[in-house]
Amino acid sequence: MKLAPAVQVALTALALLGPGAVHAHEADLISVRAVRDDASPERVRETLTLNPDTLRRLLPDLPPGSDPAAARSSFLEARRADLEARVWRRVPLSAGGAACVLEASRASWDAGPRVELHADFRCPPGTLQQTFGVLDELPAGYRMIRAGLRDDGASPGAGFADREHPTLSLEGPEGAAGGFAGWVGLGVRHILEGVDHLLFLVAVLLVGGSFRRMLALVTSFTLAHSLTLGLTALGWVTLEARGTRWAEAAIAASLVYMALENLVLKRHGHRAGLTFLFGLVHGLGFASGLRGYGLEEAMVPGLLGFNLGVEVGQAVVMAFLVPVLRIVQRRPRLHSRVMRVSSIGLAGIGLYWMVARGAG
Repeated sequence: MKLAPAVQVALTALALLGPGAVHAHEADLISVRAVRDDASPERVRETLTLNPDTLRRLLPDLPPGSDPAAARSSFLEARRADLEARVWRRVPLSAGGAACVLEASRASWDAGPRVELHADFRCPPGTLQQTFGVLDELPAGYRMIRAGLRDDGASPGAGFADREHPTLSLEGPEGAAGGFAGWVGLGVRHILEGVDHLLFLVAVLLVGGSFRRMLALVTSFTLAHSLTLGLTALGWVTLEARGTRWAEAAIAASLVYMALENLVLKRHGHRAGLTFLFGLVHGLGFASGLRGYGLEEAMVPGLLGFNLGVEVGQAVVMAFLVPVLRIVQRRPRLHSRVMRVSSIGLAGIGLYWMVARGAG
């Protein structure tokens, strides 16, 4: 194959996929924690945790995350009235069917990839319930997740709200879109929207082989990312903002390496072990989208549900991809051409992501 068409394919793929997945693992979640004051039960402290890109959809002139923490904090303090109007007034809190009164609000964005919006309410007795009208201003896939502890110190379990079901009990049973099924749904969405993970699997499987060999490669990747997902999501492995950024860059680098190996090496007997090692890094990417959103409180149900969703989504993609690759593999010349063009395109995409993510 001539190099020019291959380069053209690489540039086209880069234009289509590159910009959209530079930060592929930002979760479309807003975490809500509401706790009654032990000394004064009528006072309720609430925190909304979201990523800066989400807040930027509600407050377009939000400063970049690279600005000093003091500058970001000063901006949020100066825009307190706007935050109350655009966020807190659109998430009315009630207790026992009666409205709570917003008394004060503040925001913090000192370090890391998360912004926390805090509010103090005065509420009557009764179960806390909140309607998240702010979801109307966000893309349809966004969800609110209930996290944190009740006033009696017990965990209410994870609950979810979305645009179709915007009202969520903050202390009672799981919401209509919540519970274990909600975590599974998040996992499915995360892998289907995690373009870098899927392209890495494409690069791994492009060399072909028997169905058993392909299954071994996918299983190796699954076991590895499940391991680091669990360790990171449960807090046994900790990544700060810089560590998360470099983990994302390493995921992109794994795509570059695998694509280049497709172009250079003739034998790939070591690939299962290599895929496992890279899978450990990809698990950090899966977990980075969830840290700070309540998975640590959900513990086993949330972790198992999310990981199950990831595997379901991955199986759906593989059910389509593997038969296509097997058909192509039966025609050696076509297989060689497809592998070369695809690997050049994948290397270009991975290189772009690696540089962009490393630069922050």
